[in-house]
Amino acid sequence: MARLRDVPGSVVPKSPTPAARADRSGGKTRQRVAGRRAGAARQRSGAETQLARTRRARRINRELAATYPDAHCELDFANPFELLVATICSAQTTDVRVNAVTPRLFAAYPDAEALAAADPDVVEQILAPTGFFRAKTRSIIGMAAAVVQNFDGQVPGRLSDLVTLPGVGRKTANVVLGNAFGVPGITVDTHFGRLARRFGWTDSTDPDEVEAQVGAMFPKSEWTMLSHRLIWHGRRRCHAKKPACGACPVAAWCPSYGEGPTDEAVAAKLVKDGPPR
Repeated sequence: MARLRDVPGSVVPKSPTPAARADRSGGKTRQRVAGRRAGAARQRSGAETQLARTRRARRINRELAATYPDAHCELDFANPFELLVATICSAQTTDVRVNAVTPRLFAAYPDAEALAAADPDVVEQILAPTGFFRAKTRSIIGMAAAVVQNFDGQVPGRLSDLVTLPGVGRKTANVVLGNAFGVPGITVDTHFGRLARRFGWTDSTDPDEVEAQVGAMFPKSEWTMLSHRLIWHGRRRCHAKKPACGACPVAAWCPSYGEGPTDEAVAAKLVKDGPPR
């Protein structure tokens, strides 16, 4: 079979030069950036329809699922009681710090009956490294007493029951339901709320409204893992003060792109691979 160069009158196409390839690559990059900015402008202006917002939200969720396949609750626990106590103690501190004190706490008070009868001074000493230890001590002892009195010492598996316990709001209840009982729930902590607003999924700062508005865009089966993914992303890349925009896997669908450094090398230095301490 004759090769193209052997056919009379044929013109063999030349391979693109490195400069041409670079120009093409640069053109594609500029197109992507232009498309990203145009999409962001539509989202900021309110021109985005609810259907488009939902599709964009689900695309972000898929990308975060691929980025954080191991996302999970970062509090250590062995049963619903331990998770409930740990979640209450995690307010205004890190999961790492809570995980450092709960082994001693659970060794001394392994169940609701034991914690309900605990000496507050001893519990305060254990919880001191977590901050706000007096308020947390009152909450977990009061919670344990209510569990003993109203639920036969067993942490309830319903939202309506959990929120009747001292120190337990919807956020804490959803953590326990989603991770200890397998009941889907959205955990609107500071990270989740911040990212939901940055992504343009809501403009509300009320946790209940954020939960309702975001929940409406996703199947219930996704709620618990969606919470983990946003929290992981908030802890590792989308920081409160300086998000790593240039190293963000969902930058193309984020209307807040540019709030942090967009240079890849600069942004990469802001990424935290492990759990923030």
